[in-house]
Amino acid sequence: MDAMTPAPTPIDLDTWPRREHFEHYRDTVPCTYAMTVDVDVTDFVRALGDTGRKTYPAQIWALATAVNRHREFRMTLQPDRSPAIWDVVHPVFTVFNPERETFSAVWVPYDDDFGTFHDAAVDALATYRTATTMFPQQPRPANLFDVSSLPWRSFSGFTIQVRDGWDHLLPIFTIGRYHERDGRTLMPLAVQVHHAAADGFHTTRLIADVERLLAEPSWLAD
Repeated sequence: MDAMTPAPTPIDLDTWPRREHFEHYRDTVPCTYAMTVDVDVTDFVRALGDTGRKTYPAQIWALATAVNRHREFRMTLQPDRSPAIWDVVHPVFTVFNPERETFSAVWVPYDDDFGTFHDAAVDALATYRTATTMFPQQPRPANLFDVSSLPWRSFSGFTIQVRDGWDHLLPIFTIGRYHERDGRTLMPLAVQVHHAAADGFHTTRLIADVERLLAEPSWLAD
């Protein structure tokens, strides 16, 4: 454990209802799954335009807020491969360097106050836009989950194949380019999940939280 990250809280396996499922997908049939959905962001886009704030930090905050509401998506493995829960997880997100046509992965601490998080994310995106390394911030805490953006293309399916990644329990998100349908603005959102950490029920609930945050964007004014 790095010195900058508080230790996660172990899960009591004797009382955990998902113990059998966790052990099955950790050891017997280790697997991940991906879900891609179109999230209605019509009201989010309209409200954001009235604030002058940036789209990408707002998208990331909504994802991080939903993730931090659910322990399934704050799960990690301890050295003995037993499960534990981070108190909080922070988003690490991509920033594109157009001159080099490469990206860097940068992070800022999650804050439940959107304004505080937004300003920190905007600063990080500006600071590292010209970075020449993939991970310019060192050291990095262990409690990070991944967000990337593909603003050049919409998509209806997206998966990430992680070789030997069976111990990576935190979710991985990919955001696509907005598109229009029946007068509504839609955002492709893909999430990659380790089955040991969460079942389809949990991932559906997570996505529903994201949908509600973007459909009721009063927090943009915070």
